Amino acid sequence: MEQPVTLNKNGQINIVLNNEKKTVKITKVSKPHEKQQELIRSKHEPLRRIEEEMSALVGMEEMKKIVKEIYAWIYINKVREEHGLLTGGQVLHMLFKGNPGTGKTTVARLIGKLLKDMNALSKGHLIEAERADLVGEYIGHTAQKTRDLIKKALGGILFIDEAYSLARGGEKDFGKEAIDTLVKNMEDRQNEFILILAGYAKEMEQFLSLNPGLRSRFPLVIDFPDYSVEQLMEIAHKMVAERQYFLSKDAEWKLKEQLQNIKYNKLPHVFSNGRYIRNVIEKAVRAQAMRLLMNDSYEKRDLETICGEDLNFADLS
Repeated sequence: MEQPVTLNKNGQINIVLNNEKKTVKITKVSKPHEKQQELIRSKHEPLRRIEEEMSALVGMEEMKKIVKEIYAWIYINKVREEHGLLTGGQVLHMLFKGNPGTGKTTVARLIGKLLKDMNALSKGHLIEAERADLVGEYIGHTAQKTRDLIKKALGGILFIDEAYSLARGGEKDFGKEAIDTLVKNMEDRQNEFILILAGYAKEMEQFLSLNPGLRSRFPLVIDFPDYSVEQLMEIAHKMVAERQYFLSKDAEWKLKEQLQNIKYNKLPHVFSNGRYIRNVIEKAVRAQAMRLLMNDSYEKRDLETICGEDLNFADLS
């Protein structure tokens, strides 16, 4: 005899009454708050995508918060404009302060992608530059080189690392000409590209003090602190996993001991954070390959494992 009430695979209920079988279709009803959440997510797809990419980054909590604030600021300004309200000028030139290997270039690329998705930038590409790309060899050459670089960056981001090097030569150095040209174009073409100046925190502060007009032109200042030892170990695990390796226990201990040693006993500028970890892993992968070749050992477990003997920290910084 059939059960009086059964549920089939199509989400329907079969009801048997007086030996007559009837099928009732069950329709899922979304709760009001669920519909609202779905609507919000669809509206803010650029933010969802950037949050997904940022979730893969270790640490950087303050930076992640600021990126969300940038999104909210641009979005709300667009809504205010639709309502005929005044909007604040969206000057997005930025200063990144921190040591090498703390993720400054990675974040600059993510910001470019976000602003392109929001139509705040037409291309969202990143042009990386340093002193040699801007400073020329004779009077007038520097201004032209700098203007050419800005032209390449239009619609995207011009990212100048170690920007303080432009001011190191004193009053007669051509670096000052590059700074003056940048400042002028920041004003004349402020909505056509974004300038990001990056470098060590202390040196960037000194650089800003040399030109009083510079600081006010950068409404967004983001600090990139050094990673903790635990965060660096997390980065190491991510890097080896991406390459389909893993660290043995002795490799973990050896790497952690090394990080603690250089983190607390060396000058901050010597230690290059995430970049150091990448160099360690790449060197270890090469050492592991040589070890397996010499031992003629090619079991799957061996191919996946980075051992302590594969880690060599000489000539790394």
